[in-house]
Amino acid sequence: MHKLTIISDNNNKSLKIKKIIINELKLNPVKRANIIIVIGGDGFMLQTLKKNIISSNLFYGINSGNYGFLMNKFSRKNIIKNLSKAKMINISPLEMTVKSNNKLKKCLAINEVSILRQSRQAANLSIKVGSKIIIKKLTSDGVLVSTPAGSTAYNLSVHGPILSLNSKKVSIAPISAFRPRRWRGKIISDKLKITIKNLNANKRPISAVADNFEIRNAKIITVKTNNKIKFNLLYDNNTSLQKKIKLEQLRKEII
Repeated sequence: MHKLTIISDNNNKSLKIKKIIINELKLNPVKRANIIIVIGGDGFMLQTLKKNIISSNLFYGINSGNYGFLMNKFSRKNIIKNLSKAKMINISPLEMTVKSNNKLKKCLAINEVSILRQSRQAANLSIKVGSKIIIKKLTSDGVLVSTPAGSTAYNLSVHGPILSLNSKKVSIAPISAFRPRRWRGKIISDKLKITIKNLNANKRPISAVADNFEIRNAKIITVKTNNKIKFNLLYDNNTSLQKKIKLEQLRKEII
């Protein structure tokens, strides 16, 4: 039998939805629950998942933000039905390790790792996948490493590919590449480790960002999928994450 609890953002819309659900459902303390209803936007969901890395709980997101790609649409009428029939999807995060000023820092990214120029000058980067150097020198505003779940976010904005959730792939996409201009990036296996090195750390500093956590003055960044960590997300039958990804692939934007 499922035991439910709520974690909510503090904006007015989230708190209003929380109040409605409290009146509709029987809730439990967080420690006793196995389904956590997360009310907020994508950013709040990412934050909640990272705080519950060792948890085996199921996470059902309710959108109170803007697009809410990782979330479900709230329905007061169907909330009980939607929860009982929701389908589970597992996603694994990227693990980023950054060497900066002789210090090593690690953090997780569910959507993407962004390597960004820190000054007005373009970054000079080398990129290695496994033991093979795929590009000796990339001069650009940066580079993006994206999971399938994050491939429709920032990755899509820099013209990276949309990846299916079951593809077992990771996308590497340049951000405003200057040299070589025609390099469009690469799709690789999620079993491979990516190493990105700043070729001119003193003159052209870069920052490394795991979703929304930034480490500045990065010198060497390694990125790999941590398949030992599984986040269990619940989606309504008609709005699964896989369906949202397919819709983005077919979407034609009006300018």
